[in-house]
Amino acid sequence: MSLTNFPRKSGKSRRGLVVRTGRTTIALMLREMGSTYGRTPGGYVWAILEPIGMIVLLAAAFSLVVRAPSLGTSFIVFYATGYLPYQFFSTTAVKTGRALQYSRSLLSYPSVLWIDAFLARFMLNFLTSTMVFCIVMTGIVIFVDARVSLDIFPVIIGLSLAACLGLGIGMVNCLLGGLFPIWLSIWSIVSRPLFLASGVLFILEDMPRSIQDILWWNPLVHATGLVRSGFYSTYEPNYISLPYVWGLTLVLIVLGLVFMKPNYQRVLEM
Repeated sequence: MSLTNFPRKSGKSRRGLVVRTGRTTIALMLREMGSTYGRTPGGYVWAILEPIGMIVLLAAAFSLVVRAPSLGTSFIVFYATGYLPYQFFSTTAVKTGRALQYSRSLLSYPSVLWIDAFLARFMLNFLTSTMVFCIVMTGIVIFVDARVSLDIFPVIIGLSLAACLGLGIGMVNCLLGGLFPIWLSIWSIVSRPLFLASGVLFILEDMPRSIQDILWWNPLVHATGLVRSGFYSTYEPNYISLPYVWGLTLVLIVLGLVFMKPNYQRVLEM
């Protein structure tokens, strides 16, 4: 075989792998759409009503305690810009953390790879969460009469950070939970304060300096701060460090990929 033929064959093989992965991923996404949102009355309506209910509950509760939110005058907008990025992270982490178990029966087929299960769940959840965010925030801006000055760039970066961080956490939890079942119980306990420590109910600047130094290490604080800065033109969260958050996110994803490849069969057997 000549040297000139090898790269051509390798290139075709790579393109074939990409096409096969794309088709498998889309098929898995359509399967989950039917099983998750197609079997219950309302389907995607509940995906929209759930965050709306949570946001309204937070706004109503805290409006009885404080006179005004930390930013702006609308409690609805303030808590929506904190809760929705957190939901991006939490739903992505939960969905991808159960990706292998959800597609266990299909992974016995040679054409379905373990990475396809993660890609399908991540992409479907990202698209769904993006749709929910756009619908909810558009409705809030229109019907609540909230005066916002939208800067879309930090919003996109913040939501992408939250989603990719959820992917990394989900992959690592899937791996560790499969190899060491007790890890899921440990993570359930450790992650409970995340909602309170991720800037959903406050901005970092409201906290004492000593608390700020601790919460800074929570990457979700950076994500919620970015999203809020896109809705409040006067808010400039100078504490945000994109290299730190993206670096931590990439490390988690790479660790998940590297260690899942030789261990995914063991994870499926648990």
